[in-house]
Amino acid sequence: MDRDRLQKMPLFKKAMEILEIVDQIVNLVPEEEEYLKVTAEFMRTDAMQIPPKIAGAAGAGLYDLRMENAAIIRKCARQIYVQCNIFVIEGFTDTEYLDLLRNEIEEFRILFAEWVKTFDKWDYIIDRWGLFNPPGVNYDDKDPDDDIPFKNPFD
Repeated sequence: MDRDRLQKMPLFKKAMEILEIVDQIVNLVPEEEEYLKVTAEFMRTDAMQIPPKIAGAAGAGLYDLRMENAAIIRKCARQIYVQCNIFVIEGFTDTEYLDLLRNEIEEFRILFAEWVKTFDKWDYIIDRWGLFNPPGVNYDDKDPDDDIPFKNPFD
């Protein structure tokens, strides 16, 4: 997928908005709040992983590769959402940013779920690890490509 099309994707745009909000939160944490600084940096790390994983999944054709990227995206977004709780517990005063971030993640979740539904379940190779196979395909299934006769042209 080319860069222009990627940047026009609603899911990618939302991921960039989440990253911007997280950056604002990181900048608002006072230096003396060591625990919150570390938590904020974890949030930033998670937020920074989402856009390239969207690009990776959008550019991949195979179902298992797309699902692997999607699983990482989901993990990062959920961690950011949960890390907002630490800010509340620690008495972070700029809670409007946390509310905004949670709302953006909720909007992202819906866009994400709709995006994942577009993955072509028939464009796959068997995931021998068993994690990202399409429904009805098992890690130990016989690969249908094994039945295709192949003659090595160099023999």
